[in-house]
Amino acid sequence: MTGKSDSNGNTRNNGSSVQSVDRAVSVLEILAELGEAGVTEIADALEVHRSTAFRLLGVLENRGLVGQAQDRGKYFLGAGVLRLAGAAAVRLDISQEGAPVCRELADELGETVNIAVLDDDAAVNIMQARGPSAVTAQNWLGRRTPLHATSSGKVLLAHLPTTLREGLLARSLPRFTEHTVTGSAALRTELKSVTELGYAQAREELEVGLTAVAAPVRAHDGKVIGAISVSGPVYRLTEDRLDQLSERAVVVAGDLSRRMGYGF
Repeated sequence: MTGKSDSNGNTRNNGSSVQSVDRAVSVLEILAELGEAGVTEIADALEVHRSTAFRLLGVLENRGLVGQAQDRGKYFLGAGVLRLAGAAAVRLDISQEGAPVCRELADELGETVNIAVLDDDAAVNIMQARGPSAVTAQNWLGRRTPLHATSSGKVLLAHLPTTLREGLLARSLPRFTEHTVTGSAALRTELKSVTELGYAQAREELEVGLTAVAAPVRAHDGKVIGAISVSGPVYRLTEDRLDQLSERAVVVAGDLSRRMGYGF
């Protein structure tokens, strides 16, 4: 039953749904604090009937967020929590480890340096540093950018599992400038080069006048978890200089990867 709608078209059981979510989160917090707890303990802590606590635990157990010790009937945090925490930790770690790397590289090259990670079908910039030669105050931090039209996006796209990559390439990709590559065949060829060369370049593909290069950042297991990019105006990032920046980006991305545990 979905509940009756009010004058605004909202169902009346929205409040109970929110309450259920709040209680479920509270269960996780209780288990995090106690280590393990039984249904009665959790029900008492939530001030709800035992049957309500049991239903909440059942849902959380089905999603792998809690587990149960069959011999004692106690519940504890499940592996699903570790999976979620691990995903968050990757972003946190790459931000922390990448901050000094971004700053040093921006100071060295004089350009804008960003670290981006995959966010569904886009690249989102989670770290940024501007060099002394940067001519714009444009803030890329937190901005979602298209995978096919940016250097960081191409790095992330090139290292996706084949099924996911092909699914994204099968979509109708928007054109931002006359230089944006939108054809799936052309992009496949370019992405193959990205994996072979170890870096990606984007020349005025997202914005006219903006050019960038990026290289992959890897986790301890070798998986690409981000990309570090150097961007600047096309008049300064000439063909020769872009190739030099590409080589430098690869070296720095390798250094950051080692900070993340890769190669040890």
